[in-house]
Amino acid sequence: MQAASRESYKVAAERLDAYVRGAEPSAVTSTADDILSVAALLRREPRLRRALSDPARSGEDRAGLLNGVFGGKISAEALDLLAALVAGRWSAPSELLDGAERLGVEALLASADSAGELGEVEDELFRFGQVVSGSPELSNALADPAVPAERRATLVDQLLAGKARPITGYLVGVALAGFGGRRFTGALTRLVELAADRRDRQVAYVTVAAPLSDDEERRLGARLSAMYGREVSVRQTVDPEVLGGVSVRVGSDLYDGTVLRRLNETRNALVKR
Repeated sequence: MQAASRESYKVAAERLDAYVRGAEPSAVTSTADDILSVAALLRREPRLRRALSDPARSGEDRAGLLNGVFGGKISAEALDLLAALVAGRWSAPSELLDGAERLGVEALLASADSAGELGEVEDELFRFGQVVSGSPELSNALADPAVPAERRATLVDQLLAGKARPITGYLVGVALAGFGGRRFTGALTRLVELAADRRDRQVAYVTVAAPLSDDEERRLGARLSAMYGREVSVRQTVDPEVLGGVSVRVGSDLYDGTVLRRLNETRNALVKR
């Protein structure tokens, strides 16, 4: 998002946090569902998206338009949060859509947090992403836009039945819909990061040839936390092809100490001679 859009989103996000503090988790989940339903309509209706982000209209006018379209159709709480969103200035209609989607996702994550389940939801999202990444056939089936969304959603429901919390399943569905304009696996990764951020944590993606022991993972997490001044969630991926060593990615930072990297560097040096 550009600066103006970020400021507009921040106002709505602060109102969401204030609402969450006094609401039951189930009520917050219902509000999130309403917000995401509106976001889905904005995705399908570009004219409405443009009207609700039109800089030629006042913020009050845009909020009034929102109320005229959705008043009585969604909860008062969802309408209030979305009114705060559309009343701000948006650099582009697409950024309003991104803001509405993220506000709905943050409401779901806040609900899980209030219920004491956010850490588990984060872990389930990551592990499901690992399952998908480890199966090209499954990855293609879930990411293929030619496959009807209903069929893909049914497949996800079957895979997660009895294995994940309802909010995890809901968030996977958001990823299927292309959260933030991303492909499915990228959307899942972003959701993991947003879940960690709500817990005031950074995510470290660690690739190893063989699984780290619990003690090794704890020590690595402690070192990274000291480096970044923030708690770190270590998310392991086992890839025998790296041969040995550890690759760690935190945000845009990459620390690659794998044997595979060293071999590639040696091979490249020999080729240049």
